Amino acid sequence: MSPVSSDTASRPGPERDPDTESETDTDAETGAETGITTDAGPETEPGADTKATADTSGAQPESALSLPLETVAAAAPGPAVAVVAVRAGESRLLCRGASATTRFELGSVTKTFTALLLAEAVARGELGHDDPIAGRLPAAAVPEGYGDRITLAHLASHTAGLPILPPGLLLNALPRFYTNPYEGFTPDHLLHALSRTRVRRPPGQRVRYSNFGVGLLGRLLSDAAGAPYGEALATRLLTPMGLADSTCDPELPQATGHWHGRPRPPWRIPGLPGAGALRSSARDLRRYLELLLSPPPETGEILRTALHDVTRPRATAPGGDRMCLAWKVRTLTARDGGEFDLLFHSGGTRGFTSFAGFCPAARIGLAAVTNSSPTPRGTFIRTAYRTLRDLASEIPAR
Repeated sequence: MSPVSSDTASRPGPERDPDTESETDTDAETGAETGITTDAGPETEPGADTKATADTSGAQPESALSLPLETVAAAAPGPAVAVVAVRAGESRLLCRGASATTRFELGSVTKTFTALLLAEAVARGELGHDDPIAGRLPAAAVPEGYGDRITLAHLASHTAGLPILPPGLLLNALPRFYTNPYEGFTPDHLLHALSRTRVRRPPGQRVRYSNFGVGLLGRLLSDAAGAPYGEALATRLLTPMGLADSTCDPELPQATGHWHGRPRPPWRIPGLPGAGALRSSARDLRRYLELLLSPPPETGEILRTALHDVTRPRATAPGGDRMCLAWKVRTLTARDGGEFDLLFHSGGTRGFTSFAGFCPAARIGLAAVTNSSPTPRGTFIRTAYRTLRDLASEIPAR
């Protein structure tokens, strides 16, 4: 999720291509969390992984993954950076200015967790992908036009036909434009914005990236679970997956975000938490990638089913890429001539930039976070994506 701005947040459309676009274009998204640090950079938290202190490159035996991690870290615009890579049983962490347990705001990478929350509820038999949202909203809040045809899966795959941002959000954001543009947009504002929205074509026909849509999905899932979004996410996913550092709470310690070199307060997004409120650490992102690539038996059948469900393509985006539940999937050619799929997502807030992606066939994943917001000339997301792509292309097709 990208911070609200006149040149990105108002521009509708799917997530931009990290292989070709600048970071502010790549990331049509938003989200984040809080951190308590000194002005010099994030604090090293108690209990940090000793393999990932200021610089893990010298703390672990040399690996074929070491240079790729260094390459990504070198592109980080922030004073703190964490990069993690996993490959067929091997994992590497590189953290500078932070520890392996330091929390970074994930921005729109949060959307992949919201999609997984939906898949988990479906695997439990509590919800269905094709459940219409109209049955879970007050009648006055159902969008006009084709709004009564929108399903939960449409929201998760950006095919609902909703705009990128709710009506009225930009005006509401102006007083906090440089700090927390989403802070004044509450859950009540979300329902009011829905009542002012018109869906002009049948859902499912076109991919149109929407913070509004996934934010609404998070609201509907939390309502179904009978708990606030952050609590539902923790109970259903974060705790069972062993993600001890991950949270939506902006009051807990985290790295200090930066925007154009200036410290920013923790990101707050009360009306759309499912679109970008999660914070996580390098340690937890490593665990997340490992579970997406190869969940162990002890993960449980429901969660294993959900982890597989989010990787199934459901729509075709402009340019030929496909959309899963939140994840974009791109088919690429390996060096041996075979094809492989790369799933990825990026994120950004007023003070952080993030990327996560993985290749199921090669069993390779990479995630990278830094405590500085995306910039027009930034290369952090693009470098992370290309590094993952190059690592996956070296593995023979399977």
